[in-house]
Amino acid sequence: MTQRLGPVITILCCLTPAGEAQAPTAEQRGSAIKISGSYRTRLESWSWFRGEGDSAYTFSGNILRVAAGRNGKSFDWQVELAAPLLLNLPERAVAPAPQLQLGLGANYFAANRHAAHAALAFPKQGFIRWKGRLGAASQSLRLGRFEFNDASEFTPRHADLAFLRRDRMMQRLIGGFVWTHVGRSFDGVHYSVDRAGVNYTLIAAVPTRGVFQVDGWGNLHIGLGYLAANGQMNRKAAALDWRLFGSYYHDWRGVVKTDSRPLRVRQQDLGNIGITSFGGHLLASFSSPAGAIDLVLWQVVQTGRWGKLDHRGWSTLAEAGWQPKALPRFKPWVRGGFYLSSGDHDPNDRKHGSFFQLLPTPRPFARFPFYNMVNNDDFQGVLMLRPQKTVTVRGEAHALRLANRNDLWYLGGGAFQPWTFGYIGRNTSGERALANLYDASLDWNPRSAWTLTGYLGYAAGKGALRRIYPSGPNGRFGYVELTYRF
Repeated sequence: MTQRLGPVITILCCLTPAGEAQAPTAEQRGSAIKISGSYRTRLESWSWFRGEGDSAYTFSGNILRVAAGRNGKSFDWQVELAAPLLLNLPERAVAPAPQLQLGLGANYFAANRHAAHAALAFPKQGFIRWKGRLGAASQSLRLGRFEFNDASEFTPRHADLAFLRRDRMMQRLIGGFVWTHVGRSFDGVHYSVDRAGVNYTLIAAVPTRGVFQVDGWGNLHIGLGYLAANGQMNRKAAALDWRLFGSYYHDWRGVVKTDSRPLRVRQQDLGNIGITSFGGHLLASFSSPAGAIDLVLWQVVQTGRWGKLDHRGWSTLAEAGWQPKALPRFKPWVRGGFYLSSGDHDPNDRKHGSFFQLLPTPRPFARFPFYNMVNNDDFQGVLMLRPQKTVTVRGEAHALRLANRNDLWYLGGGAFQPWTFGYIGRNTSGERALANLYDASLDWNPRSAWTLTGYLGYAAGKGALRRIYPSGPNGRFGYVELTYRF
C-alpha cells in the first residue's frame, strides 16, 4: 500500500508547490498552466526464432500521456498521467528452457498476469523544480517522480555531436525505456549546475515499476546514484564533447539472479547486488575537404558485489563516421565500429565477470531487441540518408557474438517488477556466434506533431541460435508506429 501512496503524495505536493502556509509568488500566479501530451500506437509483428510455442504473432501496443504543468523563471512543476493499452498479446509464446519467451510479446503477456489484453492508468511524472537559487543562475533542483536518461543532462552546441550524444550515448546504462509501451520513471532528486563551462549532474533515486507491466504505480527496492561532469570544446575545424561519470546501483529485492551458475546455486544466493561503475565518453567532429568525420569513444569499468560473488566487469565502444559531400541531395552518413563487453568465464569461481547494464533502454543499440550489451560483441555498419528535412532512412548490419562462450546469451533492460530479476539468460552450450542482423527503418515527420515510423529487421542465426532453436534459427521483426503530440 505504501508503494502506491508514494506517487499520490508526490502529485499532491506538485499541485500545492508552495505549501499550504505559504502564499504563491507573483511568478507562480502569473504563469499559465500548460496542458500537453502524446498518443503513440504501434503494431508489432514478430517471427521469433522457431521454438516450442507460438513464435509468429502480431499485437498492438498503445500509450496515452497527458501532462499539466507551470513553467516559471525560478520555479516550475509538472504532473503527468500515462495510460498504456496492450491488445492481442500472444498466449502461447513461452517455451521451456532454454527457449523461454519467444519475443517481447511474450514478455508483456507474462508480466501482466497472463492477460491477452491489459490496460491501466498511473502517474508517469510528478515533480517540483527550483531554478537559479543559491546565487547560480544555471542551478536546478528537481524533486519527485521524473524521467531520466544518462548522457541527456547536457546538449553540445555542435549539431552532429548533439545527434551522436542523443543517438549513440544516451540510455546505455540508465534510461526510461520509453520504446516499450509502459516505460519507467524514477522517484528521487535530480540536481544540476553549470560551473566554468562544465555541467555537473547528480541523481539519487529509485526506479519505478513498468516497462512490460502496465502497472507503473509503485517503485522497486533498488537504489541508484549517478554523478557526471560534461563539457565541450568548439573550434573552427573541430568540436569535442566529453563526459566523465560514476554510478552506484544497489538491488536488495532478494530475487533469484540471472547468471551462468546452476539454478540451485543461484537460489541459495539471494544477497544484495551493489555495483559501482566508472566511465566516460568522448565525441569528436572534424571538418575535411571530403566531408565531416566523427569519432565516438565510450568506456566503463565496474566493481562491487553480486550477492556472494565479487563483481568485475567492463565494456568499450569505438565508432567512426563520415558524411561525404557526394550525393548532397541525400545527405549520406556512413558509420562503422565495434562494441565489446566482458563475460563470465567460469560459473564455478568466486567472481561474477559479466558486464551489468543497470537500468538501460536497450532498443537504440539493438533495434531488433533479441540482445543487449551484456556478454556481447557487436561489429556494426550503418548507412543513414536524409533526402528531406522530414525524412530519415537508415540501414544497419551487425555481426553479433557472445563475449565469452562459457556465459549466457542475455536479453532484457533491467528490473521492472519486484518478483523478477529483469534479465533473461539462455545457455548456448558453448556456442559463441549469435547472429548476423540486417535491418532498415524509415522515419517521416509530415507535420511537427506527427511522426510515422516503419522498421523491419532480419536475424540470420548462427551456432548459438541453432543450438537453442534447431527448428528455425532465423528471426524477423517489424512494426509500424504512429505518434501524435499535442
